Amino acid sequence: MATGTAGAPDARLERFLREHGFLPAGRQARFTALAGGVSSDIWRVDLPDGSTICIKRALPKLKVAADWYAPVSRNAIEWAWIQFAARHLPDAVPRPLAHDAEAGLFAMAYLPPEDHPVWKRQLLDGQVEPATAAAAGRLLGSLHLASSRDAALERAFDTGANFHALRLEPYLLATAAAHPALAPALQALAERTAATRLALVHGDVSPKNILVGPRGPVLLDAECAWYGDPAFDIAFCLNHLLLKCLARPRERSALPRVFEAFVDGYFLHAPFEPRIGLEARAASLLPGLLLARVDGKSPVEYLNGERDRELVRRVAAPMILRPPAVLAEVLGRWHAALAAVDR
Repeated sequence: MATGTAGAPDARLERFLREHGFLPAGRQARFTALAGGVSSDIWRVDLPDGSTICIKRALPKLKVAADWYAPVSRNAIEWAWIQFAARHLPDAVPRPLAHDAEAGLFAMAYLPPEDHPVWKRQLLDGQVEPATAAAAGRLLGSLHLASSRDAALERAFDTGANFHALRLEPYLLATAAAHPALAPALQALAERTAATRLALVHGDVSPKNILVGPRGPVLLDAECAWYGDPAFDIAFCLNHLLLKCLARPRERSALPRVFEAFVDGYFLHAPFEPRIGLEARAASLLPGLLLARVDGKSPVEYLNGERDRELVRRVAAPMILRPPAVLAEVLGRWHAALAAVDR
């Protein structure tokens, strides 16, 4: 964490604090920029009364190498998602405090990292706990169930343009452009996903956005929230669990159990549609998202060079052309490819 500075980084932030009663006239807050996000600026704000909050503001251009722009209105989408989640599972999100739609920022409770470690950091440090994955799966399934077939939520989160800009285009469609032979299949995945409206999708369920809290997982960063296909959230998170096998070779025998625990936890709490259809959509999306983290606009940062990238391409491409029907098949093919490399 960077060292905090007295005074707001710009006048809009200070005005927000004063307008919402966080900062009395004549007093200053201490702002500390928090690392980790590519789509927003995030600050820890220490207030004069001794309390601490967090402020998040969306950026028009994301912090990636590719030119990737997205509307800052996504900040309001995230605010609405946090409010939805807080009504149903208040321990699953930071407590929402205040929002300024015009400025594209909101305030939420600050969760100390010593009590809420980031799941991604735990996994990369070798702390591979299936119980954490099972709890994350149950949380996601519960939120999908709470939002399923809700006409009012579908209208409130009619955010397909935002989801396209942040997820379908930079992941599936950018990857299609990089792989002409796979383009029809990847474009079909994007079209099917865009047309499926069943539940409120978080859109960025990954270990970097999950805190391991004392009362269970806490979900962050719902800028991509959209009323759509819950299969996307399942595949998006499982994709990260597969890729962690490349970053942590010593945990390659344990990480598949984390994958399975997440799946089991999710389907225990998500009976809003028959498992066979939902799982088939997730299983067919997963190889496309796997390839996207190598050749899309947001490649993962922890792969070990071209050898790892070629392994991902070799495993993902055949499954994009001939989609698996169950998630266990994706895991099995991935595990077999890793075992062949290790021999």
